[in-house]
Amino acid sequence: MWRLDLIGPMPIGTKGGAKHAIVAVDYFTKWAEAEALVHITEANTTSFVKKNIIYRFGIPSIIITDNGTQFDNKKFREMCEEFKIANYYASPAHP
Repeated sequence: MWRLDLIGPMPIGTKGGAKHAIVAVDYFTKWAEAEALVHITEANTTSFVKKNIIYRFGIPSIIITDNGTQFDNKKFREMCEEFKIANYYASPAHP
């Protein structure tokens, strides 16, 4: 079970202009994966999940996110359906 969220905008970005970060934390091991983002898009979030979670650790049974449009969109839902991942939404204050 993984929890995903975004951090940012940060006051100082990277040399490439990234001022946001997407972060995923495994609920059981507390292992964290993170990646800097210049733009927050559904393609970036979907790619992050595939590259940093699914392809490295296997398909999770559950992903928990907030209701941000980067997670609550057709592309992200289709990815979850394709890999048979249950996608739950939590309020931002109570992940």
